[in-house]
Amino acid sequence: MMDSFKQNNFRRLPEGIQSFEMIRKGNYVYVDKTDLVWHLANGRMFNYLSRPRRFGKSLLVDTLRCYFEGRKELFEGLKIMELEKEWKVSPVIRFDMSNAGASAEDMNSYFNSTFRRLEHDYNVRTFDGDGLVARFENILRTASGEGENPVVILIDEYDSPLQHSWHTPEHEACTAIYRKMFALLKSCTLYERFVFLTGITKFTQISLFSVLNNLTNVSFMPQYAAICGITEQEIHDNFMPEIEAMAIHDGETADGVFAKLKHNYDGYHFSDKNMVDIYNPFSLVTSLAQLRIGNYWVSSGATSMLPKFVEDLELKIKDMEAIPVDKSILESSDVTGGAELFLYQSGYLTIRNFNSLDYILGIPNNEVRQALYAVVIPALTLRSQKLY
Repeated sequence: MMDSFKQNNFRRLPEGIQSFEMIRKGNYVYVDKTDLVWHLANGRMFNYLSRPRRFGKSLLVDTLRCYFEGRKELFEGLKIMELEKEWKVSPVIRFDMSNAGASAEDMNSYFNSTFRRLEHDYNVRTFDGDGLVARFENILRTASGEGENPVVILIDEYDSPLQHSWHTPEHEACTAIYRKMFALLKSCTLYERFVFLTGITKFTQISLFSVLNNLTNVSFMPQYAAICGITEQEIHDNFMPEIEAMAIHDGETADGVFAKLKHNYDGYHFSDKNMVDIYNPFSLVTSLAQLRIGNYWVSSGATSMLPKFVEDLELKIKDMEAIPVDKSILESSDVTGGAELFLYQSGYLTIRNFNSLDYILGIPNNEVRQALYAVVIPALTLRSQKLY
């Protein structure tokens, strides 16, 4: 037992760490996604990526931040070094909307605090009475040198305030703030180099994304299917010491450990043209670090928003193995697309197959199946009973 413990702890695993700089400077194991990061950063100007909670969106955002800030030293030895030759440094403005609350007052407070810091950092001249939009535009103008060095804007978990305010009187007020901000992003392209939003779902029915209609949804593009999460090949390439330690700890073979990990954490697909299996990164890394199979993703709070969006779920577990959903509906990513759509976006269903018209959704793995039995269905059933 002691030998397996020492072997497993010889290397540092990035359990829950969302800072690329911390991972690289702290000598944590890093699954190299930097070739995909480079192609994303040097492709379309406006991009949106949807992935479930705890799938590495925030780490991706932080990696983009470090890249655009020209932090070349953090990328030594990674795939991006074969692609990037110039390392042009750009001003980077990052918003973490998971810290912005669930009311207009909370959002205003968050933006005010963030803008004060940015105004200080970029020596932006301020005027009494300026609202959020005017201040943001002034920040973009000044930080970019009137467009001489355009700004990178990264908005992580953009939908957090909208999810938490859903079906409350605050929702429309939160939406109104975003409409103004998004309209500004569209009108200030002269000052922008790259704009990237992450989230779980799109609130298109409230015209939020029609305001920023030049935003490309990269969520279903085959080249980015594995930009978040971990593939089986990446496990072989990066985690063999941990696999072997877990095998010693459990008294079985490495193949037996692989089979357990696959059964519990594998099975996600995010494109019909690249059906490579994706493992839940949070559960996988936590399991390898703790030498134990467990339901780590669910216990991290992954079910908290489901009752808000899946109110009328009448599906049974047996009906969730092959659910046809029109491709255009799923790819719209709209929050009002139905229970199946939000279960897909939140990680409880995934693409299992497809035909010319439909995606066929199903439960990705055993961890999710257990969560549906033990947590999700009982919670939604209880809610439904209270409504009648």
